[in-house]
Amino acid sequence: MTSEKYLTLNNGLKMPLIGVGTWQASDEEIETAIDAALEVGYRHIDTAPVYGNEPAIGRVLKRWLDAGKVKREELFIVTKLPPILNRPHEVLPTIKKSLADLQLDYVDLYLIHTPFTLNINEDGSFKIDAEGLMEVDPTTDHAAIWLEMEKLVAQGLAKSIGVSNFSKDQVARLLKNCKIRPANNQIEHHVYLQQRELVDFCKAENVAVTAYSPLGSKGIAAFNAGAGIVRDLPDLMDIPEVKEIAAAHGKSPAQVLLRWILDNGLCAIPKSTNAARLKQNLDVFDFKLSEAEVAKLQALDKNIRVCDFAFFHGVERHPEFTFKNQYTN
Repeated sequence: MTSEKYLTLNNGLKMPLIGVGTWQASDEEIETAIDAALEVGYRHIDTAPVYGNEPAIGRVLKRWLDAGKVKREELFIVTKLPPILNRPHEVLPTIKKSLADLQLDYVDLYLIHTPFTLNINEDGSFKIDAEGLMEVDPTTDHAAIWLEMEKLVAQGLAKSIGVSNFSKDQVARLLKNCKIRPANNQIEHHVYLQQRELVDFCKAENVAVTAYSPLGSKGIAAFNAGAGIVRDLPDLMDIPEVKEIAAAHGKSPAQVLLRWILDNGLCAIPKSTNAARLKQNLDVFDFKLSEAEVAKLQALDKNIRVCDFAFFHGVERHPEFTFKNQYTN
């Protein structure tokens, strides 16, 4: 049995192993969900400007902090530098806007959301080229962006800094060009997309890994459809091996999928706006998978990426785009 609920980052800060993901939830949904999440014990909340919900999350945090129901140092708040503002001069104004929306003086972890950059029009819409594709900014310079990220730590605006969706080579390059090492790489990670080489590399370099879409992501199917992409996405909760292990432990398939991630030394940020499921996702510290069960789930790897960024058609032309999707094959 393990009651350890935190992962210690390379700067000594403790990050709760289970956080709540907040992508694809309306303001009303997210206020209710964050309220419910804090109520059942979540302290790690993951957001980003592109999710459009930082102001709603900020309202809930302010209510809880003002009422003395939680102390700021008990919270672990993560937000990100968006792909449309992925340039050195945009780092400081972007985090300041996030902090204003979140009604906080600092975030615990600030991530570069993607290794690539997209161009936008003055009205905030994506720039589309003559071929009808999203226009990329190919000049993305991770080392230059990172220099500005490091300044945020010195200024007290971010306690820790890291990256998201970075490949092994991109993380390695950053490690050679940094004063402050990235504390975290947030990546898609679940039984069907294990990215073991990347995970092992990050762990060896003491870069913590956070798994997004740890239960798959049903919401991405709807998001894809909105971009005209039809894709069958697997239901991880319906995998026979997962259901069998869940039955053996008297747990749900979701709890087994999350426990497997924790047993592999990662954090996870499952998204839910349902109060019962939020509670269930956090209730994973009273059991542990056997070595045989971990191995059985490890054998399920199929390299199926749910969030392959095909909804940003055109981004595959960016020099730092490393994913495979229907437009790269």
